[in-house]
Amino acid sequence: MSFIDPFRFTGQPVQLATLETNARGPFEDKSAGKKFVKEQLELLRELQYRLFVEKRQSLLVVLQAPDAAGKDGLIRKVLGRINAQGISTHPFKVPTSLEMSHDFLWRVHAQAPAAGRIAIFNRSHYEDVLVTRVEKLVPEKVWQRRFEHINHFESLLLDANTTIVKIYLNISRREQLERFRDRLDEPLKHWKLNAADYAARGNANAYRRAYEDVFTRCASKAAPWYIIPADRKWFRNCAVAAIMLETLQAMNPQLPPVEADLDEIRRLYEAELASTTTNED
Repeated sequence: MSFIDPFRFTGQPVQLATLETNARGPFEDKSAGKKFVKEQLELLRELQYRLFVEKRQSLLVVLQAPDAAGKDGLIRKVLGRINAQGISTHPFKVPTSLEMSHDFLWRVHAQAPAAGRIAIFNRSHYEDVLVTRVEKLVPEKVWQRRFEHINHFESLLLDANTTIVKIYLNISRREQLERFRDRLDEPLKHWKLNAADYAARGNANAYRRAYEDVFTRCASKAAPWYIIPADRKWFRNCAVAAIMLETLQAMNPQLPPVEADLDEIRRLYEAELASTTTNED
């Protein structure tokens, strides 16, 4: 049994308040966790290379989390450490006027990964059943129907040979507040400060209920949610690295078959090498 198995949810009811946020898993300490991530990344790079050159399947990673839970750090320290040529990150912020003039999935579908690629959604289509619900931006009958639309959208991607992994970084309110304080103390992080982040804490229970609906209504064995304890940043990185490796191993991308005549290429190479050596003499 993998240490990430307890964090995988495939549609069963979820109560976030009962889930651990400060796990350390099988790791003795932070240094052991960092060593594990380094080892996983070495294996991930080869699998991601195979995926890129195979060009038959793709991987979508959906990241959702409360503010300050560590999405950007996770991308920087784990997900962004593999070959940049085959991976892209798409942050979904407040919709533009153009995006608002289309259906809510229009801007999302355009960023779905092509064959051979990995796409990371830093926030995603789930904002349209989270923020819009809690902040009452659309009527309930609108966001309620979006659960079905999302499931159909993800089924479409699955049918197109896209594997979907959805990750929620589960951070405690106390840890979140400490990270907000760190942003105040660190000038390089002042750009992240937003009064709306603090205001959202007042809606914490409403967001918790909204997320619990997402985990129950939009999860399956084919497109599970992983609810990752995120108070310890290093453990968060370990868990997501393990999820990525397990997922890519299951996808089992293969190198394309060799179509060239290797014997003929070797003969041409050896002939040119011999000619070059003769001319130099």
